[in-house]
Amino acid sequence: MISFVSIDLEKILNSILEWISTSGVRLVIGLVGLFVLFKIINAIAKRIKRRLEKKNADKTISVVSYHIIRKGLKIVVFVLFLGFIGIDTAAIGSVIGAAGIAIGLAIQGSLSNLAGGIVIILMRPFRIGDYIIAQGVEGTVEDIRIFHTILVTVDKKVIYLPNGALANDKIVNTSQKDIRRVDNLFRISYQSDMKKAQEILLKLADEQGLVLKDPKATVEVSYAQTGLELSFRTYVKTENYWTVYNYFNKAVKDAFDSQNIAFSYNTLSVNLENEEK
Repeated sequence: MISFVSIDLEKILNSILEWISTSGVRLVIGLVGLFVLFKIINAIAKRIKRRLEKKNADKTISVVSYHIIRKGLKIVVFVLFLGFIGIDTAAIGSVIGAAGIAIGLAIQGSLSNLAGGIVIILMRPFRIGDYIIAQGVEGTVEDIRIFHTILVTVDKKVIYLPNGALANDKIVNTSQKDIRRVDNLFRISYQSDMKKAQEILLKLADEQGLVLKDPKATVEVSYAQTGLELSFRTYVKTENYWTVYNYFNKAVKDAFDSQNIAFSYNTLSVNLENEEK
């Protein structure tokens, strides 16, 4: 019995030594090569990204190209690694293909997001750094990935929008043009001097250095139930939109108060009647 066990252990030891001397060596060489090639791929992808940025290429294209090159080449190298260590890659490809069909049926939404991501990358309705309004939310585009787009809101919340729905819905890109119109709405009482209010607004626009001279600032008047509505419209460079919008909200209040121009507000009248019995 002892002799039988010793023979089995000897066979096992010989098998291990044989595997180490053949397949084991290939595995070690393959892992080292895989590690080195992954490092080279990362370096190549970073260099391509830097060159695109130096040539002032679109930031979206440079970032997306970086991800595709880095991940795509790594997948190719990993498949070659499997073949090098003796794994039948053809069989693996068949299994992956069959599994892909089953998975594809189960994740149709993800495939829709993949298609949407390709459409967004090719058509470029927005780019990284643009401020967009879509899917009921708005924010600055921080990154565009294959399956989703990342937005950062003004209050620094991160929103992940699925590309499938995003590519097939309305997108408002407020950053695509260099110039943007600022709309401030002010409502004054009917007793206030309308012409003076218009003059004040146009003077403030002329004094505000960020407001463009062409197109000119305008003030349109309309009548509301509670007072006169003054639609104050100015034009600025896109990056100055919020600065100018917030500036006028404060400056107009101060200017109107100094000239005794009253803002209108909703009032509620209550009539009490006494009935004598």
